[in-house]
Amino acid sequence: MQATLATPARFTGAGLHSGKPARLVINPAPAGHGVVFRRTDLGGLRIPARWDHVVPSPLCTLLKGENGATVSTVEHVMAALAGTGVHNALIDIDGPEVPILDGSSAPFVAGILQAGLFHSPEPLRAIRVLRPVEVHEGAGYARLSPADHLQMDFTIDFTDAAIGHQQKQLDLANGTFVRELMDSRTFCRQADVEAMKANGLALGGTYFNAVVVDGDRVLSPGGLRHRDEPVRHKMLDAVGDLALAGAPLLARYSGNRAGHAMTNKLLRALFASDDAWEWTTCTDELEGQLPGAGLLAHQAAEAETRRRAVA
Repeated sequence: MQATLATPARFTGAGLHSGKPARLVINPAPAGHGVVFRRTDLGGLRIPARWDHVVPSPLCTLLKGENGATVSTVEHVMAALAGTGVHNALIDIDGPEVPILDGSSAPFVAGILQAGLFHSPEPLRAIRVLRPVEVHEGAGYARLSPADHLQMDFTIDFTDAAIGHQQKQLDLANGTFVRELMDSRTFCRQADVEAMKANGLALGGTYFNAVVVDGDRVLSPGGLRHRDEPVRHKMLDAVGDLALAGAPLLARYSGNRAGHAMTNKLLRALFASDDAWEWTTCTDELEGQLPGAGLLAHQAAEAETRRRAVA
């Protein structure tokens, strides 16, 4: 069955890179609608949340739609929708960038589940990967390979000792995103902060909506929420960027020093090869293995309580 929200979920905040305030409302949408952004400040211009609407942008995922309207930094809200099993939504936003909130997907997840989910009787289709597809950029790569449901492994390497080498594998079946990934925040190196701001980026960034590291020190108050929070956040980003496929993916995603642009390049490579994927109608058993199957509002509330305890 396809799912949407039962009632609207509302969020306010500032964009991480633009620093501009924004109000965002995730509204219910009918079966078959998919996820679409609507710029209320631009007369309701629509921007489909799909891989083929992604345009190059540093350090975030940016979508372009009707009459050149754009919306940026969509990855955290897209990850929250995928992680809670929402397939259809109309997202109203009155600015050019999704609010960063606390730098993770946790506030979006909590808001979505508190708004409640509505399941329609319409069948849910998923995208099954049939053979490996891989893209490379320098020492990094991203790969999709066949699997019964979404699985992920990710590796990162940073010279800063506070991050260093981190590797994690997860089976993203029922509830894993909420339990393991949703509260992991975006991160950056202190040495890069001034450079980003000089280039018009991270204007809304603070020590409270990003993990900032300097060598072996974590400068953000309270430190890390997880010992391996950086690699968890990279996985969160990948969940959001893969959600731009337009349907749940039945695949294993492997990323090594991968980012937003590489994951989009991977989706473009996948859909450019007709023999690499196929549509499949989900059975009840398969739906039970998807990331958001069976989640309840109290689970999000409990996860948010745990997040605040270590924030």
